[in-house]
Amino acid sequence: MSTKMTRRAFVGGSAALLSVGLAACGGGDTDAPADDAAAADQAAETTTITVFAAASMEESLTKAGEIFTEDNPSCELSFNFDSSGTLKTQIEEGADCDVFISAGQLQMNQLDVADTTGDNVDGLDLIDSETRFDILENKVALAVPEGNPKGIESFDQLAELLASGDVFMAMGNSDVPVGQYTQAILEHYGLDEEALAAAGTITYGSNVKEVTSQVAEATVDCGVIYQTDAYSDGLEVVDVATPEMCGQVVYPAAATKNAPNPEGAATFLEFLRGSEASACFEEIGFTPLAEA
Repeated sequence: MSTKMTRRAFVGGSAALLSVGLAACGGGDTDAPADDAAAADQAAETTTITVFAAASMEESLTKAGEIFTEDNPSCELSFNFDSSGTLKTQIEEGADCDVFISAGQLQMNQLDVADTTGDNVDGLDLIDSETRFDILENKVALAVPEGNPKGIESFDQLAELLASGDVFMAMGNSDVPVGQYTQAILEHYGLDEEALAAAGTITYGSNVKEVTSQVAEATVDCGVIYQTDAYSDGLEVVDVATPEMCGQVVYPAAATKNAPNPEGAATFLEFLRGSEASACFEEIGFTPLAEA
């Protein structure tokens, strides 16, 4: 049993993966005859399932993955956690990936030929549409450093402070879902992001973990992150955005069209729909949306 994890510097290598059926991701047939060498050899083999997932899922998905590999000792999970925009680009460039879980619909839509929103402007066909489902909902939160030195209490107050130039806020880049949700919040309040950045009231992170770190290290007065990341890092949340401010924060999951291990992808996606995985997600503030 093992769970590998990489972050940002993932390299989509072309390691040869074993061609196995769903049974190879099970616990093995303990009733097989001891003298059946072929069966014993197959049971001893492992197969790798490569999972690209939004950085905000690192803690909960790693924990769920440990449960999965305990129940499926012939499976090995290889995680790549980063911004959904970065992961989408890696898949587009041909990185080996079996399962993709995005923190926003946009990045999944851009790879899905079945998309009907108009997001897939390049006509990419890299997602197995039949396996796609919404797995989780999150919340966009306004988090502050320990002690809340700036005394920030709400998004309404933050908008006033941004307009007057009296606050220094961290947010995600424009290709990062949490950054896109923040842009929607700024637009909701009629604020000009470019003008705010030029005035030095905004700084950026390449994914939600970087924004969270800036808040935790008190290099900024506040940051817009996910509720789950605030929980994981023990940060104070002073307000939560409403759907009217930035829409719903829904995470889609799917197998990729070119998955090196489609059987393993199907097995892991089915596990993610179940109660054991859902408990890991709920523990840090996600709302599970899928059922087995």
